Amino acid sequence: MGDDRAAANVVRVLPGHPPELVVHDHPSNCPYLPQRPARMPLRLPARSLRAIELDQRLAAGDRRQGVVLYRTECPGCTACVPLRIDVSQFVPSRSHRRILRRGDQLLAIETGPPTLDDRRVTLYNRHKRLRGLGDENGPITHDGYLAFLVETCCDSFEMRFFRETELVGVAVVDRGSTSLSAMYCYYEPELGHLSIGTYAILKQMEFCRQQCMRFLYLGLYVESSAKMAYKARFFPHQQRRDGRWTQVLNNEK
Repeated sequence: MGDDRAAANVVRVLPGHPPELVVHDHPSNCPYLPQRPARMPLRLPARSLRAIELDQRLAAGDRRQGVVLYRTECPGCTACVPLRIDVSQFVPSRSHRRILRRGDQLLAIETGPPTLDDRRVTLYNRHKRLRGLGDENGPITHDGYLAFLVETCCDSFEMRFFRETELVGVAVVDRGSTSLSAMYCYYEPELGHLSIGTYAILKQMEFCRQQCMRFLYLGLYVESSAKMAYKARFFPHQQRRDGRWTQVLNNEK
């Protein structure tokens, strides 16, 4: 056990373009499946990623949190599955079309750099609290929001959703050369009837088509987590299992 703990504290440099420094590698509790251990080493690129370098890391299953990248390496568990959509093959459901029409009628969208202010911090914490998404460390602070959603190691931007003049949702998005990554989205929970989270994904796919990008990455999907079920309702989509992306046409894998 002592050797394992010592190994977890060793700073490692991983070769690549650019090289990456492993800045954290400690076991923790799984944020998705209670009672299970998790391991998600955090890697800091030596410089900001170029667009094509971000594409490569997303294709390998990486996610971003602030300035670091991670990929699940949990002992004895492969429940977390990276999921992406090939936007040229996506077929919207009747529900998706309804959400898109309603959102286009009632919401206005702006894009710009990730931003920190009181409204965003308040809305983020309100979304987490009222949607029961867990808040083990208490509400996020301004510094925490800055480190999580504003600081970045790649080209990132916000999609801002307004109802009249009120900011009611924010989606932070990472931009590669041939892909977008839906990094995080939060919104006013009392506007659940607008399905802003799903609407944001549909608008990100529109952006992909406009920019001739192929993939939209939706992050990790855990089949047994009800809070992640929405990700698998976009068909067809692709899931990365055993190092390979496999297309899912319906609910049967």
